[in-house]
Amino acid sequence: MAERKPFLLRIDADLYAALARWADDELRSLNGQIEFLLRRALAGAGRLKPAAAKPAAVEPAMRSDGSAPEARPAAGWDAMED
Repeated sequence: MAERKPFLLRIDADLYAALARWADDELRSLNGQIEFLLRRALAGAGRLKPAAAKPAAVEPAMRSDGSAPEARPAAGWDAMED
């Protein structure tokens, strides 16, 4: 496993809440969701070595509350709200 580097991230409270909801919807930890989004952004910009890129995430079968997630296409950067 690759070495992990801990660091403090200061972000706006609304951004934090939106990321936390998204992470919950995708059954990821908040840290895992942020890392997933950063990897996807770096890969999309051609700034991540192919060997370091992880395979695309699989859509979760169930939410943490036991309900099934709604069917939706994968959201790209253009689909995100400001």
